[in-house]
Amino acid sequence: MATTSSVANNVREARKAILETSGDIQSDLQTLQIEFKRLAEQVGNIVSDKGSAAWERARPSVEGVVSDAQEKGREAIDAARDVTDNFVDAIDKSIKNRPYTTLAFFAVVGFVLGATWRR
Repeated sequence: MATTSSVANNVREARKAILETSGDIQSDLQTLQIEFKRLAEQVGNIVSDKGSAAWERARPSVEGVVSDAQEKGREAIDAARDVTDNFVDAIDKSIKNRPYTTLAFFAVVGFVLGATWRR
């Protein structure tokens, strides 16, 4: 019974890490959306002015917004990779310590997911 609780604890820890990181990713994506809206407004202003002088004045600002958006995107991808790595590490540790319990646990999870998928 202790082996089942150990696997469950590992899964809970991995799930907690995923939930924490998903909140960070969501906030990063919201920030990214705001940055893109600001960029769209600036580009719209440039197009409406139709002047190369306006473009030259706005270029550093637009490039800064694009750079910030790219950085936020990279951070979101890195956070997702960290969560995946933590989850895989937890599963590997569980498999090494208690292979049969882990197999039984994931068989039950697979059965439950399969049963709910059919409905």
